Amino acid sequence: MRIVSLFSGCGGLDYGFEKAGYDVVWANEIDKTISSTYQLNHKQTHLVTRDIRTLLNSDIPFCDGIIGGPPCQSWSEGGKGLGLNDDRGRLFLEYIRVVEDKKPKFFLIENVKGLLNDKHSSAFSMFLQRLSNAGYEVTYALVNCANYKIPQDRYRVFIVGINSCYSQHYLFPNPIDSAKVTLKQAIGDILTEPTKYINEVVTENKNFINHDVYAGPFDAKFMARNRVRGWNETSFTIQAQAKNEPLHPQAPKMIYKSQNKRIFAKGFEHLYRRLSIRECARIQSFPDSFIFHYTNIADGYKMVGNAVPPRMAFFLAEQLKLILKRL
Repeated sequence: MRIVSLFSGCGGLDYGFEKAGYDVVWANEIDKTISSTYQLNHKQTHLVTRDIRTLLNSDIPFCDGIIGGPPCQSWSEGGKGLGLNDDRGRLFLEYIRVVEDKKPKFFLIENVKGLLNDKHSSAFSMFLQRLSNAGYEVTYALVNCANYKIPQDRYRVFIVGINSCYSQHYLFPNPIDSAKVTLKQAIGDILTEPTKYINEVVTENKNFINHDVYAGPFDAKFMARNRVRGWNETSFTIQAQAKNEPLHPQAPKMIYKSQNKRIFAKGFEHLYRRLSIRECARIQSFPDSFIFHYTNIADGYKMVGNAVPPRMAFFLAEQLKLILKRL
């Protein structure tokens, strides 16, 4: 099954589809700080690093499926929420343009839950209508990845379309009934201390690759709420900004002082540090064999935090196979 990947990032979505037996033959990622990581881990995929807006339909090969996550900043609840009034928001239309031209058997889109906010309802309805008009049975769902053996609360919107000529609807996989994966299970075996960085050029960690941590200050916004989850809990959402990453579970929960102020527990201040890039990757369900390439600590966190958890991608891809084998 030949797959085209758009807005590929470091390739978390692609990795999950590959593990489910799909062949990602072509990918597009413009960010040069990320594309080298994609190439390192997806050596068999033809990667194009041009701006998607400059790509002709003829530049993109025939495929059975299209997957990808258009930029989320314009739809994020943590941003300005400019939607289609932002160049990044309009890139969603480039994804739709490729689907309309290639007319694959299926497509899958990932984005943040802010896409479902009332302020974006007209844009979201327009996206769905264009995809439907292109000839697809379209379904979408807001999914918490923690329900699929991912050790973090991570709510994301997935939109899946099946070509209408097959008269099939996509049914999202049922949540897995077994207990959620904890931080202890995900990162409890990492006993070495990470290498600390603020603005320095990152060098390869010889002891444990990508076990690097941002050691910059904690601002007032960060200290406004507790950022620690315990060993027997799932993590907070892994973020794309280094300064906003959750804290390591070795530390006690932060102490309430007032509505918008928390402090570190006295006598335990030395235990408070952010999760390292490798720890974030583990929580995102990347295997340790997946190597992230960066020279700036912020770029490492960005590519991990923006990725679709490969395990989530795998479950979605396996569910698609149940439909595709009937086609």
